[in-house]
Parts: sequence; structure tokens; C-alpha cells
Amino acid sequence: MTLDYRWLYETVRRRFESDEAMERFLPEALTSEELKQKGDDRYLSAMSQRVFQAGMQHSVVDAKWPAFEEAFWGFVPETMVLLSPEQIEGYMKNDRIIRHRTKLQTIPKNAQFILDIREEQGCSFGEFIANWPSADIIGLWRLLAKRGARLGGRSAAGFLRLVGKDTFLLTSDVVARLVAAGIIDQAPTSQRDMQVVQDAFNALQQDSGRSLCHLSAMLSLSINPRF
Repeated sequence: MTLDYRWLYETVRRRFESDEAMERFLPEALTSEELKQKGDDRYLSAMSQRVFQAGMQHSVVDAKWPAFEEAFWGFVPETMVLLSPEQIEGYMKNDRIIRHRTKLQTIPKNAQFILDIREEQGCSFGEFIANWPSADIIGLWRLLAKRGARLGGRSAAGFLRLVGKDTFLLTSDVVARLVAAGIIDQAPTSQRDMQVVQDAFNALQQDSGRSLCHLSAMLSLSINPRF
């Protein structure tokens, strides 16, 4: 089964007063060059922010993030990798941040992950992210889940969306549209089903020339007028 882009476009377009209104509503990814220009401290900050968002209201985490930035000295990986267990315990007394020991412990672990990728690839983490092909975005999800700390499930895609890397999101509305179209039978969990979803997005991208984040939002809007 395939999704018809023309049908998808027309269905979503009816939700808006004009073409311009629809285009303004759709999320935008950064360009490859913009991703490369981001410092690796921004990638570690976003990883950490996404870890703390999991299971919490995002607005609560976002409101506290300036305090996190100050407490963790801007999330420079070379500094964060040196955080000791004793320092982590010290953060448990800081009432300006969210005091969740297990999540705090991911900061030095993900700093090490970033430094490892830099050493292996011979480039910045931002360049690594920028160069990863969107046609295999689920491969990047798998790598983040395997090598990052607490970046499995929806967190890999959530992190990529935070930093501006083009990715789709498997929200309940997106899954519902994929199921309705006969692409999958249920929320994908196996690698086979994830590849089927990736293939469906790749086909839509070829038909439309749109980014994955545009297509993801449009699939959601085809179920829910305002996702």
C-alpha cells in the first residue's frame, strides 16, 4: 500500500484559509550547513533536554532549561564528561533544576557518546548529524538509542527535532494515518515495520519534494486538525 500525496495535500489544505497559512504552520528543519555550524555543546544540551522531557510536560522542562544551562556551564562535552558521581549528587540539592538522579547521570554518558563519535568520524557531532541521509533516518534513531543514554523510543526523533535535523515523528496521529492507509497494522516496533514506515516516507518525499518534518506534520493533520 502507498499514500497518495495529492490526497494528503488536499486533505490538509482544507484545514487552512490559504496556502500561505498552511506553509507557515508546518515545522521547518535546518539546512545541512546550519546543523554543521551548531556547536557540539548545543547537541549535548538538546540531548539532555529531551531526556528530561520524557515522561514530563515539555513546558515545565523548557521553562527550567536556562537554569540547566547555567548549572552545567553550557553543556560543553569536554567538561561534562568529567562530571563525577559526587558532583551529580551535588546537583540533587539544586532546586533550580529538575532533580532526577538517573536522568542527571545521562549527561556525562552522552558527553562521552558525542566525543566518541567525533573521534571515530573525524568531524564534529553536528557534521555527523548533518551528513546522515534522511532516507535512512531510522538508522540514526537506532544509533542514538544504542549508543546514547536514554535516547530510545521516541526520544531519538524528539532530540533530532529539537536540534533541527529533518525527521518524522511517530505520534499517535501519524501512526493512525499510516494504519488507515494500510502501510502498517499497528504502531511499529520491529525493524521490519520501521523500514516499511521509512519506505513510505521516502516515497512521499519523492512524490512531493517536501521534508520529512513537513510530511509528518501533514499526516498528523490529516487525522487531527491541530496536532
